[in-house]
Amino acid sequence: MARRAQHVLWHWATPQAERVLATRDFGAILRFHRAVHGLNQTELGRLLGYDKTYVSLLELGKRKLDDVGARRQVAETLRLPPHILGITDSADTDHRAMLQFGESTVRLAEIARQSGHASEAVAELWPLVARLEARVEDGHTERDVLRLLAHARVGLGVALGNVLPEERLSTAARWTAKSIDVARYFDDPAFAAYVLRMHGNELRKARIHGAAVDRLQHAVSLAPDREARAATLPLLARAAGTLRNRPLFDRVMRETAQLLDETEHTSLFNPYALHEIRLRGLMATGRTGTAIQLVEQGSPVPTTTVAPQWRVIELITMAQVRLAADDCGGAAQSLHTAVDESVRQRLPHQLQRIVRAAHRLLPEISEVADHALDRIRQEMAA
Repeated sequence: MARRAQHVLWHWATPQAERVLATRDFGAILRFHRAVHGLNQTELGRLLGYDKTYVSLLELGKRKLDDVGARRQVAETLRLPPHILGITDSADTDHRAMLQFGESTVRLAEIARQSGHASEAVAELWPLVARLEARVEDGHTERDVLRLLAHARVGLGVALGNVLPEERLSTAARWTAKSIDVARYFDDPAFAAYVLRMHGNELRKARIHGAAVDRLQHAVSLAPDREARAATLPLLARAAGTLRNRPLFDRVMRETAQLLDETEHTSLFNPYALHEIRLRGLMATGRTGTAIQLVEQGSPVPTTTVAPQWRVIELITMAQVRLAADDCGGAAQSLHTAVDESVRQRLPHQLQRIVRAAHRLLPEISEVADHALDRIRQEMAA
């Protein structure tokens, strides 16, 4: 029943609807709408203000709806973009502009987040999501609107995952989760893999570890090519390590290492980022000695641009390994830099990692990080 209700709500977003709308065949559009909603011609006529005979003639193409006002009324009733019925007016122009603007907003927000400006990304995406959700609630559920909304929700959730403290990270996971039904409904494996990948990573950050691994494994299974697998495997490795699942962590890291020579490196999929993931996973799965040996060998040279927050993440992980090796001086140096960068980039979650890492052996750094975290919390509350 729920699937049927969703089908009715999103009926213009299906591949079949896309083909029907592309024909601009008014009769075919009416027949499709009736089929989805289980209406007969009399019921559709009552909805549109026509009698059954006239609806039949329209569906057969024996009558044309030439009046612009009538076409606009039909478009509004059936929740169709006006241009589908040959109407170009200010409202339709605004709709197309919103889609173009929205796609640019999502892309620019992602660039801002990866450049260490997640707060700006949140500020850009929030009004776009609100506007798109209002349109969907009003019954306008065309495919391009739903796809843009799904991307915007994921982008908003991931950006929130950067700027929120740990106790509020479930909010970020909830925003990414809102796109899962849309992705599944589209029957697009690549899009579904993307949404599951981002949602799984936010679940991990929110410490919902089992569900995170489940979503990320599903994303890997749906990945249509090497690039999509390469985007997901590092996140799965992090989640497997956090869950202390040693066999899964090792298997994923082996596949990831193999793909390094076969796919293009990105801000996440590169030797520098994977070095940090390996260190953290080794520590979590009880192989501290191996992690210490890797730190002593030094970090790989970045082969591509690394997001600023990844440098903070790596500094904290390196400090944790150095503390395990009783190198308090080296750890303190890394953590001092990590505190400064976390404050500059407004990364409360990383400040919380610093507090935990430094609490026992470097209490003065833990205290500085805790004060910085309190200031960010106060600013967020205001």
